[in-house]
Amino acid sequence: MQIVKSILAGTFLLAGAMPAVFAQERIEETVNAVIQPLMKQQDISGMAVAITHNGQRRFFNYGVAVKDTKKPVTDQTLFEVGSISKVFTTTLGAYAQAQGTLRLSDPAGRYAPELSGTALENIRLLDLATYTAGGLPLQFPADSDYSERMFSYYKGWKPLYPAGTQRLYSNPSIGLFGHLAARSLGRSFDDVMQQTLLPGLGLKHSYVRVPQDQWKRYAQGYAKNGKTVRVGPGAMDSEAYGIKTSSSDLIRFVEANLRPEHLNADLKQAIVTTHTALYRVGGMHQGLGWEFYPAPFTLDDLLAGNTQEMALTSKKIEPLAPSEPASKGAWINKTGSTSGFGGYVAFIPGEDMGIVMLANKNYPNEERVKAAYKILMALEQQ
Repeated sequence: MQIVKSILAGTFLLAGAMPAVFAQERIEETVNAVIQPLMKQQDISGMAVAITHNGQRRFFNYGVAVKDTKKPVTDQTLFEVGSISKVFTTTLGAYAQAQGTLRLSDPAGRYAPELSGTALENIRLLDLATYTAGGLPLQFPADSDYSERMFSYYKGWKPLYPAGTQRLYSNPSIGLFGHLAARSLGRSFDDVMQQTLLPGLGLKHSYVRVPQDQWKRYAQGYAKNGKTVRVGPGAMDSEAYGIKTSSSDLIRFVEANLRPEHLNADLKQAIVTTHTALYRVGGMHQGLGWEFYPAPFTLDDLLAGNTQEMALTSKKIEPLAPSEPASKGAWINKTGSTSGFGGYVAFIPGEDMGIVMLANKNYPNEERVKAAYKILMALEQQ
């Protein structure tokens, strides 16, 4: 397996900086010791890992982006990030609120006349963004998973629970939120994401639809049976799971969340809004897209919040009244998967550190969490 040495972003290897060199070697040893066995265990052909700590970025690249050509993974390789896209979608919604085109407390019907007279007409945008609209499912039914049929599905949907009482993780829920947020700005979701939000965050090579001239950087995904696969079109695909990005861009997004002061005022406010904990579900606090684990957290806490069972079953929620900013010591994370890719993002604001892990295979969330935890805890100790 090819291992590309970590790359330091920023100039800090100055005269007399031997402790920094030593620390860098220790970090590389730690990352290698965690990622190499993980890739072997899960039969992953390629991974890109990026770490940021106190403003310094480090990149670690493993294996190949495409098996047939043996093209190596780099920090510029594009990966599908699946539901990590949801934190971009909620950031867009929070940006629209900062721009004054919507309020999260507004009813969905205000931005969608198609919902007039339906169960969703008076559901708050906030409930759509936090999977608490009343039981919208994980996926659209197969016969409704088309952009031209999605509103017919919404019109016929009936709630299972009162809004704001149960969390059920849902692409149709957060997808509708993103769709209506873009409408409030008078543009399509793809356009406002690609032309405004992503470049506003400093991301230069992140895409909803990968342009033809960037396909050479697009990793090949591999299903569990080894067959090649990439994400296909579907209802609300852009809003719920459509982003393709690199470890170099995604770690910039993490840094924007750690230190948003360099962003323009509306984007800075959007980041602050997405860092608000809204309700408790078990040991996890749900925000807009992001999921928080207040300090002192344990690995068991993180694992419990990132299980398949958490994603597939409804959970009673406990509203945090008033809502509160995520604590500086909180572990903030989001997983994301498509049929051929698996990603994970986590950061701790109070430690000014974060990690991005991107793979061209979908593998268990628990393994991603354990790997990231080992690496960040080792970095904290060093």
